[in-house]
Amino acid sequence: MTDERFWDVIEAAWAPLGDEVGAARRALTARDLSADVWEMTEVSVVEKALDAFLGNLGAAARDLSASELTDLDRSCERLLYYIDRADVHEVTDGSDDGFLYARGFIVALGRDFYTAVAADPRVAVPDAECESMCYFFSHVHRERFGDFPDTGSGISRESCRNPEGWPD
Repeated sequence: MTDERFWDVIEAAWAPLGDEVGAARRALTARDLSADVWEMTEVSVVEKALDAFLGNLGAAARDLSASELTDLDRSCERLLYYIDRADVHEVTDGSDDGFLYARGFIVALGRDFYTAVAADPRVAVPDAECESMCYFFSHVHRERFGDFPDTGSGISRESCRNPEGWPD
């Protein structure tokens, strides 16, 4: 399984939530970064939709095999690790746990938002979090199969663990 499959699952979980939520996600991704002030309406719309998104994601994961859940967890882990960077933290702020949850929000919003933040951290949203996304597929795996998946990656999704993202 590739990250492509991961993003397909994420997008499928957002799809039923309607045009307003989709427009808010797009607006957050494409907003004018030169503006000193930007409208928080989009953040509010997305935050209100997160529980429904996670419910849809859970329904989609309910019948997946242990291997498929492990692959999804591995993708999530890798994506969180890649944006474990000081420049992203500077925008999102937060403690170690808070920064992990902020990165969870970035991943949860989907490929376009994630890619935009990875390229330019100013796209990230200060104080926006999605704790559940950080270990979502590992928790589904544990609930269904009795243990957490072994991704075999040797990396950590926890904050400040990506040495390339935190230069001295």
